[in-house]
Amino acid sequence: AVLQVSISLNKVELSVGESKFFKCTVIGEPVKLEWFNPQGERIVSSQRVALHTGEDSSRLTIYNAVVEDAGIYRCQTTDAQGQTQEATMVLEMYQKLTFRDVRSPQEFRHGEAAEVVCDVIASPAPAVSWFYQKVTTIKDGKLFVLPNNNLQIHKVTKADEGVYRCEARVEARGEIDFVDIEVVVNVPPVLSMLQQSFNATADYQESVTFTCVTSGSPDPEVTWHRKGQQLERSEQYVLNTMEGGRSTLTIRNIIQGDGGGYTCRATNKAGVEERELFLKVFVQPHITQLRNVTAVEGSAAMISCVAEGEPLPEISWRRANDGRSFTDGDKSQDGRMDVRGRHGKSMLTISGVKLTDLGRFDCEALSRIGGHQKSMFLDIEYMPKFQTNQTIFYSWEGNPVNISCDVKSNPPATMLWRRERLTISAEGTANTRVHTIDGKSLLEVGIGSKRAPTGNSLTSEIKIMATLSSLASKWYVPSNPYSVRLSAVSQRIATVTFMKPDSHGGVPIGHYLVNYKEVGSQDWRDVKSHGVQTIVLLTGLEPNTTYEVRVAAVNGKGQGEFSHTESFQTLPIREPSPPAVHGQRGMGKAYRLGLVKQDDGGMPIVEYIVKYKTDKEEQWMTKLVSGQQDFALLQPLQWNTRYEVEITARNIKGLSEPTFYQFFMPQKPDIIADSLFSGLGLGPVVGLGLVGLLLVLVVVDVSCYFLRQCGLLMCITRKLCSKKMATSGKSKEMEEGKAAYLGDGSKDPIVEMRTEEERITNHDGSPVHEPNETTPLTEPEKLPLKEENGKETLKPDMIEIKVHSDNSIHTKQDDSKA
Repeated sequence: AVLQVSISLNKVELSVGESKFFKCTVIGEPVKLEWFNPQGERIVSSQRVALHTGEDSSRLTIYNAVVEDAGIYRCQTTDAQGQTQEATMVLEMYQKLTFRDVRSPQEFRHGEAAEVVCDVIASPAPAVSWFYQKVTTIKDGKLFVLPNNNLQIHKVTKADEGVYRCEARVEARGEIDFVDIEVVVNVPPVLSMLQQSFNATADYQESVTFTCVTSGSPDPEVTWHRKGQQLERSEQYVLNTMEGGRSTLTIRNIIQGDGGGYTCRATNKAGVEERELFLKVFVQPHITQLRNVTAVEGSAAMISCVAEGEPLPEISWRRANDGRSFTDGDKSQDGRMDVRGRHGKSMLTISGVKLTDLGRFDCEALSRIGGHQKSMFLDIEYMPKFQTNQTIFYSWEGNPVNISCDVKSNPPATMLWRRERLTISAEGTANTRVHTIDGKSLLEVGIGSKRAPTGNSLTSEIKIMATLSSLASKWYVPSNPYSVRLSAVSQRIATVTFMKPDSHGGVPIGHYLVNYKEVGSQDWRDVKSHGVQTIVLLTGLEPNTTYEVRVAAVNGKGQGEFSHTESFQTLPIREPSPPAVHGQRGMGKAYRLGLVKQDDGGMPIVEYIVKYKTDKEEQWMTKLVSGQQDFALLQPLQWNTRYEVEITARNIKGLSEPTFYQFFMPQKPDIIADSLFSGLGLGPVVGLGLVGLLLVLVVVDVSCYFLRQCGLLMCITRKLCSKKMATSGKSKEMEEGKAAYLGDGSKDPIVEMRTEEERITNHDGSPVHEPNETTPLTEPEKLPLKEENGKETLKPDMIEIKVHSDNSIHTKQDDSKA
């Protein structure tokens, strides 16, 4: 009989992940019953596909079906004669709607392009729709559904927060499903300060409170920091958080070390924001170093006074014996006393110390918030000085002699008496006795002897000698300085201050040695202090770098131990501060803007960007000015117009905030004056004025010549004419003039004006001065002669001219010529 094969299901739709079994039944006497997959391969049992075969049936089970399982399956049977029969079954696979790993809520940062993920699969592919707050279909222009079915929100803001619904549909099967996704927008912290800088006075139990106002989403966490360390609540620091995003830091019992920068830092999921506040601590002046000084007469004494305070005090000196005061840069009249001071330290130097300098000196430190005064004593050591000059003593035989030695010295001298190089002991001898008290020593000679040395022998045999002795002291190196602090730290400069050592080792300190290096480096760099000043300036530092610094004192014995190492960090390079601007009117249609550099941010100013426009225009004009220049010249400008200017400074880090400035161009000046003098300076204008005045004078003088026969031109004409006449009649006039002076009574005493060549001469040829024109000779007059150099002289042959009552002129020669 022919075999008959059938499968229980001819066509099956199966969802991915589902399981299904299929039964193949045979009518007849089969020998073999097998299943074949869509690829034509014989199916064998496995973990996901199972076969259960009997005599006349076989069951195929597919567990957790996948898309690849789709296709035509064959059930084939074979009888004893080798004939085969088969039945087929079609398996169709489809994917149910499935949302895979859709998170809710999904968080985004304010301002970014947010992509809300909705990962949904189905077979065939589903259609996806988005709804806002479950009801509104997304139609906003800033919202887009991407090809991957995700929702993109352009520049998401806090207003975009809410619940978004992702809905998927498979039209062929009428299948639909959705998922709700909460969108959260995180806003970075924003900080504001009610006040950025504060002032306080140290050691007055004062407190100061910093306030930091924050906003953001979620609410930022606020922390306070100083020198890179987070501040914790303590007796000194009080931290409070209040409603409205306010956070306060209170610093109690302020001391000098509390000054400097404090940082308010706000942090949330969207980012970190921080701002810096500054506390300026004022400190009463306090003199920290002033000691008694001992100097040797004739040497130099150096008295140092060191004071602390904020601001640093000014130091002055006062000499007690005469009340004379000295400040920085002052000198005494004799030039021996000189004062030099800097950074809270003043050095009073006395050259060629004299005994009159002995006494008290007062040091006073003053600032605008107070003062402090201390005193020291200047002691002077000097060699023994004999107060008496008597070296010869006279006596007679048998009479004792008292020899006195009066010596002054500091420290007190030891006085010894010697005779013929033999020292006389303090106890004396049978013939001598020594009495010493308060720098005086008395030697009695001839005690108990009938015969005393004569005066001459005393001169040659007794010598007076005083020696100076002092105690020797042991010297040590100084102890270490302390309280090392850093102030005025910028990108490339820092100021190191410290306290003097407690012990100088018995030898005055000569200077301080400051070591500094970058953290991690092994190479220390050295800077010496100026004298014994306790303030040292470090220069040439690198921006945004952490340094270590230590200080040691050096005296005549050597270098002492270093102080405790302190660390500090220079400021990072930043944009420059806005420049300061001042303006002044230029020439013509130009205007000159003065540029004053402020803080350059640690790097040189590269250029100034100057933008300007009229107040009625929208378009700005731009002018670039080199950072080396201190002005910008704007031209050409419009008359009677107001201009607005915006100036920005730039370094390699970036641009400063702009500085705004306005100026007004005046009315256009007169066209004639403008055309003639706009390009001339003061000198050319004055020259043109003088030329014009000269032309006016020439016109007036010519008019006077022709109309009134006077003026400068008339004088020149007469002068030239008189010279011609004088040449032709020179001999005659000389004779007439001579005759008149020799006593011709008929001649009129009136003498006409003559030229230089027509001077009357004496008998020896020397000239005689004529009287002034039209002036009668009424008195005797000495007529001086002139030498070649123009000096008037009186000569022996001086002619004396007398005028008689009859108006005749008589001459009288000098007696020596008679």
